[in-house]
Amino acid sequence: MSTDHHGTGHPDERTAELAAGLEATRDRIAAACRDVRRDPSEVTLVVVTKFFGADDVARLARLGVRDVGENRDQEASAKAAEWPTLLTEDERFLAEQVRTHFIGQLQSRKAGSVAGYADLVHSVDRPKVVGALDRAAQRHERRLGVCVQVDLAPLLEGAEEDAGRGGVHPGELLALCQQVAEAEALDLCGLMTVAPPSVEPAVAFEALAGLHQEVLAEHPGAAMLSAGMSGDLEAAVAAGATHVRVGSAIMGARPALG
Repeated sequence: MSTDHHGTGHPDERTAELAAGLEATRDRIAAACRDVRRDPSEVTLVVVTKFFGADDVARLARLGVRDVGENRDQEASAKAAEWPTLLTEDERFLAEQVRTHFIGQLQSRKAGSVAGYADLVHSVDRPKVVGALDRAAQRHERRLGVCVQVDLAPLLEGAEEDAGRGGVHPGELLALCQQVAEAEALDLCGLMTVAPPSVEPAVAFEALAGLHQEVLAEHPGAAMLSAGMSGDLEAAVAAGATHVRVGSAIMGARPALG
């Protein structure tokens, strides 16, 4: 039985909410896979917990979630340190099983912190960040998985460029992937994108899949494709996404600040 963060043995109301969101999302992933004859085991659900507390991460771990996503270093670093302390002694093994994915725009000056707790960084989009992450991972004596984030707007008619989302220009993608592959402490895992809001997600993810084939030709191990969120995960699965990043469909409305 799931426990609340006090270890009482009784599921709390929030745990029930999260369990319902997880079940509905996993059902959506399974249905999307059936539609395109994919095995649901090929798709990893990354639950995005930004703006939600460490207690929710502990609840998710108890519910079987093994991949959580964070957008902001200050919040993520504190949460990564705190949530394992909320586990009972019998639950401590969960802390070793949950992977932290950093999915937000990454500033090079934050690389030292992120490399200390993240297992995989989805949002590498420029050479300066590659160098900073590589040096930081070496300092922490860790290997760090990396996805290169692609800005699809230059490829898509009618797409509005959005600097706030980040991403390397498609014309510079292969060079950046090569830099990651040559880094001493980084592993090139694949690509990530956020679909431009002014374009049909299916069109955007089809473009990403095409770029992914170009990368795989040079880096066969870069099999990961991180695409799709709460509103467009079906289109991402259809295009071959291996990881979908879902927040609000599981976590609910963003908590009020203050």
